[in-house]
Amino acid sequence: MSFEPAPKTRREPTILADRIGRYLTVFAAIMTVGAFIIGVLVMNDASDDRVYVEAWRTSAYLVFAGLLVIVALAPRSRPGVWELVIAQKTFLVAFSVVMSDVPEARLAGWVDFVLVAVVVSGYVLCRGWQGWQHNATASASAHHNASLAA
Repeated sequence: MSFEPAPKTRREPTILADRIGRYLTVFAAIMTVGAFIIGVLVMNDASDDRVYVEAWRTSAYLVFAGLLVIVALAPRSRPGVWELVIAQKTFLVAFSVVMSDVPEARLAGWVDFVLVAVVVSGYVLCRGWQGWQHNATASASAHHNASLAA
């Protein structure tokens, strides 16, 4: 039994949409680096019982900035990275609503809300979901090539 990969039917984004989406994603990465810088300042002023948690939180900003740069550079070849970032930031927005009586949660919630809006816009403009289709096509091709070699 031979397996033929499905024909490539996905529509690529327009050059303009792709460029705008990538720039928005880089903007989100820059915003996240800004949060890292603020986090370093907060970490320096943190009490001994809070310094580890602040360091953990601050280092996470660099991880997210890195993830955003990865998807900005290759928006349709990293399945799951867009969705992971969007899901985590959306969770934080929802949690900030639950914790709305805490001033820090209100401010962070608005910042994360803007970040979600920017990243989702980049995702839609770059057609980030196509990373899943690219990965499935690559797997099907690899399976097909392996069956031919057998």
